[in-house]
Amino acid sequence: MSKEEVEESIMSYLSQSETDTSPKDLNVVAMLHNFWEQRQTGQINGSSSESDGSVGDAALHTESLLLYESAPSPGPPYVCYVTLPGGSCFGNYKVCDTQAEARRDAARVALMNSLVNELPCRRINPQFITQSLQQAATDSAVSMEDACDSNTSIGTYSLLLHSYIGRTMLEFQEMMTIFQLLQWNGTLKALRERQCSRQSVISYYSQRGLDEYMRSSMALDWLGREQRSAGRLGEELQVAQRELVLARRRGIELRFYKEKTEILSLALSQAYIYHTPEAFSEAPGGTSKQEQLPLHTLYSQDTEGQITPPCSPSPSLHKNPKQTVCQTSGKHMPY
Repeated sequence: MSKEEVEESIMSYLSQSETDTSPKDLNVVAMLHNFWEQRQTGQINGSSSESDGSVGDAALHTESLLLYESAPSPGPPYVCYVTLPGGSCFGNYKVCDTQAEARRDAARVALMNSLVNELPCRRINPQFITQSLQQAATDSAVSMEDACDSNTSIGTYSLLLHSYIGRTMLEFQEMMTIFQLLQWNGTLKALRERQCSRQSVISYYSQRGLDEYMRSSMALDWLGREQRSAGRLGEELQVAQRELVLARRRGIELRFYKEKTEILSLALSQAYIYHTPEAFSEAPGGTSKQEQLPLHTLYSQDTEGQITPPCSPSPSLHKNPKQTVCQTSGKHMPY
């Protein structure tokens, strides 16, 4: 059986319509946990085989592998998200009348993508990189020769792809989500204006990952935009929420859409809790330090000893497992 046939077989098995009494449906949450438990245990044991406490460490790391989150809802249909160890996020594809059903369906979508992601054909290799760059060049109407120039968008995309040779497409997407958020928030534009090199930016954020410090920094940026233009946050949040719903109904990886929604929600909650509508037109100094404390505390918790890139921006500043990183082409990263 070819790689493509294996992939189709997995898709057919896991995407078939399930009833509430189906054994597969009832056990899919456990199946997903077991899959990642075995994967993480193997990785931990492999990297710490010389350590006497490797077995205990493995048990500790696999205890809380998956994060399930139920979206607030007064009644059906219910929505549930599951976040995998690397940060990839999936949601329920079907319309669910109970929270338990939504949880099972989210696990089913995540399991399908997890299994398919392990296939050899889902590894990033030179052939895939060539195809992906050709697609990016076509979409962006640029020459393939630009892929050899690190100062171009497609050249940056090429650098990112080559740095992930041998790794899976989900792993690459997890890293690309960070850069998608930085572009959406305007951070990449600010770094470009400060003449930071692409290589230094890629190196810094690839190692850093997405943390609460970064989320809070982005929320502060959007809070500042709301203060300058009242109503902008609400409009942006509506767009982000709609994107999240549409992406979930397509069964694709959701982290970029979910992170945007949560960052904007955080900023909006600060705007409405600590300001009256009239205050948006006032100078920032009109708000007491005590009122701004929660968000600023979260934002500044890692200030001391924080490693910054050479030109850091101002702090104020599936159900379709065939999805590939071609969707995250160079045109989405203009930096």
